[in-house]
Amino acid sequence: PPGAAFVAAASYRGPGNNDTRSNKALPILLWWSGSLFPHFPGDTERIDCPRGSCLVTRSRRVARHRRTKALIFYGTDFRAYEAPLPRLSHQTWALFHEESPMNNYVLSHPPGIQLFNYTATFRRESDYPLTLQWLPGAGYLRGPAVPLAEKEAWRRRGYAPVLYMQSHCDVPSDRDRYVRELMKHIQVDSYGKCLHNRELPSERLRDTSTATTEDSEFMTFIARYKFHLALENAICDDYMTEKLWRPMHLGAVPVYRGSPAVRDWMPNNLSIILIDDFDSPQELAKYLDFLDKNGEEYMKYLEYKNHGGIKNQFLLESLERREWGVNDMTLPNYLNGFECFICDRENVRVKEEQEHKKSHGKIPAPKPRIAQFKHMGCPVPTPGFGSVEDLSGGDSWKEMWLQDYWQSLDQGEALTAMIHRNESHQGRFWDYMHEIFLKRTRQH
Repeated sequence: PPGAAFVAAASYRGPGNNDTRSNKALPILLWWSGSLFPHFPGDTERIDCPRGSCLVTRSRRVARHRRTKALIFYGTDFRAYEAPLPRLSHQTWALFHEESPMNNYVLSHPPGIQLFNYTATFRRESDYPLTLQWLPGAGYLRGPAVPLAEKEAWRRRGYAPVLYMQSHCDVPSDRDRYVRELMKHIQVDSYGKCLHNRELPSERLRDTSTATTEDSEFMTFIARYKFHLALENAICDDYMTEKLWRPMHLGAVPVYRGSPAVRDWMPNNLSIILIDDFDSPQELAKYLDFLDKNGEEYMKYLEYKNHGGIKNQFLLESLERREWGVNDMTLPNYLNGFECFICDRENVRVKEEQEHKKSHGKIPAPKPRIAQFKHMGCPVPTPGFGSVEDLSGGDSWKEMWLQDYWQSLDQGEALTAMIHRNESHQGRFWDYMHEIFLKRTRQH
């Protein structure tokens, strides 16, 4: 489900400008993925952005219109075999994808991401980065922690030092395979559907909606744990979710596996424990056990909550610099922000094209921008524990995710080939896929 930041003001019109053109003269931005569009009451809306205005619509009737300058796709809904063909030369494609790379591995391969001209993804390198989309602000990190004495009392009542709460099993990061191994060496209380070994104490807490809405009773319950296993469902630079930020907010130390670049964003040098710093689950368990028994050492991981404890200027500046808010009604949300980003770029492009035409070619035509691999570019999934070679032939993770990852590459290549050949019939997609498959088999 789309992130919390979608709670928009009823109709965000943009910061305003002095664009006097009538609606009939404005560039049109078409949301190809209709599921995301209704952050406006109607089908079409005028938006007034810093450099000019645009019409935004989800009505596909205008798909081939000469004023329709950009198509916006939601990454999770983007399917290579449903892409609008032929691709028109006067239109740019924009990608909005704040969700997990697992939702669409097509975008992690060069042929897939290079279909787009503008991107808003979780990666800092994208045109309109959504990296800190799960972090409302620095104040969220400073939330008070449960006192150590209370955590110790909780331990004496038989609760584990480590909490795992996951109901989405069988994911590309293969986290359950790792946690299962870790459980052999340290006590872990697992309340979700995956590796379930303990019941939540009340019916109300067992209600899944409670867990997803930061319900206060639920938060109080999980805050008593010293450590939270925070493993993202897929691994990619800068893909960090509430699994990381929520325990930090609550003052439980995240034991983290996710973005390899996560340290860049941490409040100080000692605030999370990285699974990949340890040679084995057994080594990690030893260290957690040491911290569990040494309160003073454990508390060092919560020093970022003290006054002046957030030392990372890059983090503070990034929060300060972003123009959108998370659960903040006084700021635009990032969807509206990205729309204005595209609107401004398209208005500039229209002007540059007019100047090019007027000058009879003396002024060069604007060069198309093309998204780069690093705007998404997530690595091939690897097993949560051990190596691919160790997995049995019928291993379901291997069959599901490795196949998905590599088949996505073929899909990106097939669509790219169709666009280059000016193909207009979507139904031919599977012929192209077959062609690529045969070519690949011959190479091997």
